[in-house]
Amino acid sequence: MVYLSVLVYAGAMSVKYVLINGTVLSGVAKIDNCALAINDEGKIEDVFRMKRLDEQDYSSSVTLIDVKGAYITPGLIDTHLHGIGGYGTEDCSVDSILGMSERLADFGVTSFLPAVYTDRLDKMIAATKAIVGAMGKEKGAIIEGVNLEGPFISPKRIGAQSPDGLQEVSLDVFNQLYEAGEGKIVCMTVAPELKHMRTLALEAQKKGIVLLAGHTDAAYENIIEGMQCGILHSTHFFNAMSRLHHRNPNCVGAIMIQQDMKAEIICDGIHVHPELVKLLLREKPLSNIVMVTDSLKPTMQKEGPLTANGMPAQLVEGAFVSAQDNSLFLGSSLTMLKGLENLVEWGIPIDQAIQMACSNPARIYNFEKKGALIPGYTANVAIINRDFSLGGLFINGKLARGLLSKEFINVVR
Repeated sequence: MVYLSVLVYAGAMSVKYVLINGTVLSGVAKIDNCALAINDEGKIEDVFRMKRLDEQDYSSSVTLIDVKGAYITPGLIDTHLHGIGGYGTEDCSVDSILGMSERLADFGVTSFLPAVYTDRLDKMIAATKAIVGAMGKEKGAIIEGVNLEGPFISPKRIGAQSPDGLQEVSLDVFNQLYEAGEGKIVCMTVAPELKHMRTLALEAQKKGIVLLAGHTDAAYENIIEGMQCGILHSTHFFNAMSRLHHRNPNCVGAIMIQQDMKAEIICDGIHVHPELVKLLLREKPLSNIVMVTDSLKPTMQKEGPLTANGMPAQLVEGAFVSAQDNSLFLGSSLTMLKGLENLVEWGIPIDQAIQMACSNPARIYNFEKKGALIPGYTANVAIINRDFSLGGLFINGKLARGLLSKEFINVVR
């Protein structure tokens, strides 16, 4: 358990904080007995082994924080979630998106992509505008842009999305959403098998939007055709997509077979069995796997009625189901911290789990100088205790969670 002792060290240029006595998980390597320096410009100044600490010439204004053996990691990046803490994108409200930002920081997240449900076009536009309106006003995790989950998805694999929002592929609809996003749409889930998808995919490429195959009934050949026009990522792998079959590998098989195809995966042990997560890690390059929560509005909600996309919900065995029909699965209650803990419990090395949660999404979505602990990168840094509780969090080099005192108070799980 981290209790951070605050010391004052004696002369270096612009260094503001130095985290000492930690295990650094940089996103590319694991280094024990290590330290990390953050400068007053909100950047990572240096990462070095503790034996070099005495060589540093820090001024009396530098704060040294003893993490006492905890993990020092990049801030976690959740690129697919609909809500948390009673706040959700379905509220179509700037305040709700900002509420998500604050609550996510409690769980070590420093960057996120709020995901807009497939719904009536006017509601998708309103949700998109709310996300854009919240950007730059965050008091917690930084909003990196908009994740559109639809509306060009298969009616056969609609999952928890609203059937009222299903659209035939249309550049006019796409452009309405793009205009609402003011250039801030980062990614969009589509069904590659839909008619005119190639035209849409080429337009999305021009606009720098990453397309993911998801909520799709695609055959193997459809996925290959989609890859040829730039659909190279996939939404919550194994869920809401055509299953592996011995006569046609379909979407699941294509993603596992094609090494260039990237995959989101929800690591709650409910959406995907742990052994299948491990199978995916054996079959696909680690660099192409991204952990997401796909969490819903009532995740970690403290009080009030639980709803998800307007439906009354209840938490049953770690997942949300319909309050009216327990057999209707609504979605995840996962946090990124809990996802890390799960991966490690399943036998996956912690440094690989951090790569799935930090450096991989940052690279795939072109989050510049984020997702890794490298000098010159943005100082989005998490201090994670060995029990996977959050010890502290820096966002843009500023302390966002935790207290600098004689004892560094641990934050919520």
